[in-house]
Amino acid sequence: MATEFIDRVTLHVSAGNGGNGCVSIRREKFKPLGGPDGADGGDGGDVILLVDDQTTTLLPYHRSPHRSAPNGGIGRGDLRHGAEGEDLILPVPVGTVVKSRDGQILADLVEPGTRFVAAAGGRGGLGNAALASAKRKAPGFALLGEPGETRDLILELKTVADVALIGFPSAGKSSLIAALSAARPKIADYPFTTLVPNLGVVEAGDVRFTVADVPGLIPGASEGRGLGLEFLRHVERCAALVHVVDMATWDPGRDPVSDLRTIEQELASYEVDVAHGGDLLPLTERPTLVALNKIDIPDGKDLADIVRQDLEEAGYRVFEVSAVSREGLRELSFAMAEIVSAERHRRDTRPVERERIVIRPRAVDDAGFRIVEENTPEGPIFRVLGDKPERWVRQTDFSNDEAVGYLGDRLERLGVEKELFKAGAVPGATVVIGPDDGVVFDWDPTMVGGAELLGSRGSDLRLDESGRETRKERKAAFHDRMDAKAEARAELEAERLAERRARETGR
Repeated sequence: MATEFIDRVTLHVSAGNGGNGCVSIRREKFKPLGGPDGADGGDGGDVILLVDDQTTTLLPYHRSPHRSAPNGGIGRGDLRHGAEGEDLILPVPVGTVVKSRDGQILADLVEPGTRFVAAAGGRGGLGNAALASAKRKAPGFALLGEPGETRDLILELKTVADVALIGFPSAGKSSLIAALSAARPKIADYPFTTLVPNLGVVEAGDVRFTVADVPGLIPGASEGRGLGLEFLRHVERCAALVHVVDMATWDPGRDPVSDLRTIEQELASYEVDVAHGGDLLPLTERPTLVALNKIDIPDGKDLADIVRQDLEEAGYRVFEVSAVSREGLRELSFAMAEIVSAERHRRDTRPVERERIVIRPRAVDDAGFRIVEENTPEGPIFRVLGDKPERWVRQTDFSNDEAVGYLGDRLERLGVEKELFKAGAVPGATVVIGPDDGVVFDWDPTMVGGAELLGSRGSDLRLDESGRETRKERKAAFHDRMDAKAEARAELEAERLAERRARETGR
């Protein structure tokens, strides 16, 4: 059973999420202060595209377009780190081009063994053992694992061949490739017999090269008519093009010269968009041969003699061939081998451009984040954007007050509060960290920073909504109560003395 050919798919990939860190305190007999021993979570698995020369179609991703890598394991006590998520390897054919949703080329995969990370796994969260410090000796929180990357990618397969046979439907391209090589494509006497590109290996002397039989083109192919637009991409990588012109067409209004000019117009209208190869030329600038096919039939030879002179005057190298009688195939194959050898020599002798590694150190005044003021119907908001603050928010467990306090300390050390003052924020202003909805805070610049104000494990006195008083405040309140009692006793004593004087005077 033949394998269905699919050369363009939309692939939805999701990398694994990082595992959460663990909160654990070592408890062992005779060791009451064992300290924190919560381990880190494991990293999520990546989704990787691997070029495999044994894979010839994108059919598996057409049937199952959603692919996900495993998540990382959670950390555990006794410093047992979470398991790393296994990478998901997706084999793709040689010649696969990876694009984003908006058409941007992300990778051009032409070498077997090339790997491309389609989606990166999330980073595992730190356990409380890694978060311990001199002031925070036994953290009651851990960091959450980061979510894995999710992307929608477009995979396009572009055949890697040295020579492409192009022409109208039923021009005899499949018959030629069958006669030149060991390929056995489907051959029939009706248009659009060839629905998928066929590859054949041809040997001419010491030169061995591949020939691609591209499905037939019709006027308007570069604009999406017929099957041409779907398969013009398969001639982009070819070093040479061979126009196969039908000498036995019975269609009214067609002749060999007009057929050739029509195909040339479609090639000129098609834009080659794969620039990662470095020196791909427009299709009309590639070396071109013309094969006048089917000269074995009656009147085919006479028609070839008539049009040959016009085509040679136009600058084409013309060959009269027949896939049935095999006439002219040797000359055509050696002409193709000559072009392929010249192209290979050019590529081998061209100067090798070493990849330039550009190092861009961070500017001295670059804080790693920026603050944007936005006006909304509810009033102005201040949005904090940057890799670090956005990553820290994703790692924070907002159900744990100590974790929220730790986030506040990190943001303060990064200089977020200082920049908020410069941006014009006032106490109580709305601050959003991250794009879109993000995480919303009511800014309180009066909050004192430092781990020395921590309460019991998992809590932070700065976030205690019960209003628990400090020792100094309780002492001051005690003295106020004592003073009030003393004043009350003094007033009562004064009233009693006044009443006694009044009684004595009345006598």
